[in-house]
Amino acid sequence: MEALDEEALKLHRKRVTPSENLRALEVARSLDIMVAVNIIADPDWDEQRFAIVREWALSRPEIVHLTVNTPYPGTESWFTESRRLTSLDYRLFDVQHAVLPTRLPLRRFYEELVRTQAVINKKHLGWAALREVAGIAGRLMLRGQTNFVRSLWKFSRVYSADRQCGDHARPVTYAMRPPAAQLARPKASDLFVHRAPS
Repeated sequence: MEALDEEALKLHRKRVTPSENLRALEVARSLDIMVAVNIIADPDWDEQRFAIVREWALSRPEIVHLTVNTPYPGTESWFTESRRLTSLDYRLFDVQHAVLPTRLPLRRFYEELVRTQAVINKKHLGWAALREVAGIAGRLMLRGQTNFVRSLWKFSRVYSADRQCGDHARPVTYAMRPPAAQLARPKASDLFVHRAPS
């Protein structure tokens, strides 16, 4: 899905409407297909937008994941947004860091991002989930496979606004090379992800 509203779907060139996405989820449910939904958090989001996503994610049975809009080399947004990049640090191009200017102060953006990820995480990976799969988790632990159970205690160490902000202050050891300045839109043949037909 990647977005809940029409404007963001157009931004990501999804060529579908929100109602078509919701219908697709209904069809998947009717076929007993479990879908993992990814929503792209735009750096332009404010607190209200994060709250809407939290509420929506909790109202759905599907697994919902949240990533940050990140322009990658070879994509149209790399050519169109690179002049706005706040960092060229390779480590920050991981869909968990904002490399474009944020509407909220950066720390506040990360606080909202982590808060939203925590709410979503607890829905499917919290203690309630462990109770539902206790037998499976127990068998895995007996075989030495402890990742799922350990993940219940590690969320705050992996997802932390302090850590994410701190990553921006670390010395850059590998800087990505921005694309050459362009006056016109890139040709579709220059992109890994092509433009929607006109």
